[in-house]
Amino acid sequence: MPFEFTVLELARVRLAAFDDRHVDGLFTLYSDPRTMRYLVRPVLTERKGAEEMLARARTGMAENTSLQLAIERIADGAFLGSCLLFNFNKDSRRAEIGYSLVPGHWSQGYIAESLPALIDYGFGPLGLNRLEADIDPDNAASKRVLERHGFRYEGLLRERWIVRGAPSDSAMYGLLQREWRAPRVE
Repeated sequence: MPFEFTVLELARVRLAAFDDRHVDGLFTLYSDPRTMRYLVRPVLTERKGAEEMLARARTGMAENTSLQLAIERIADGAFLGSCLLFNFNKDSRRAEIGYSLVPGHWSQGYIAESLPALIDYGFGPLGLNRLEADIDPDNAASKRVLERHGFRYEGLLRERWIVRGAPSDSAMYGLLQREWRAPRVE
């Protein structure tokens, strides 16, 4: 049975399952070198890549293997970015969390507003016990976001990824359901 996800409306943003209207936003997000600086996936060079991402997001939701959501601004419906839960381990009630914003929307509090709702959904309806995040140790903004939301640094995995031909380390963060306290968004 697919994830039973309904749109989450927050103060300024809504989290919604991806659909065809998000293809251009996905292409804008994942074709921008600033977004891709810390991500393992290849930079998109054609719209077709965004269409394939959308298809994978739909399949992941249908098969309960990933929950990838569009972050939209309520005021005008603008696509701001993406947040997701993926790499589920059902036996251990664990998943990874990820997020990306279109660079023009950085530092405006959109991730700080979106992540508590996604975390609540993971620890609530999905019944997860643990969330993990794997980030590039040089990504100071992502580190701040995770720590602000209660994630704890758990260690460094050296040269875990090859990113555009170069070895890259991973900083690992974790959050347990019993530790979660949704921060207030101001």
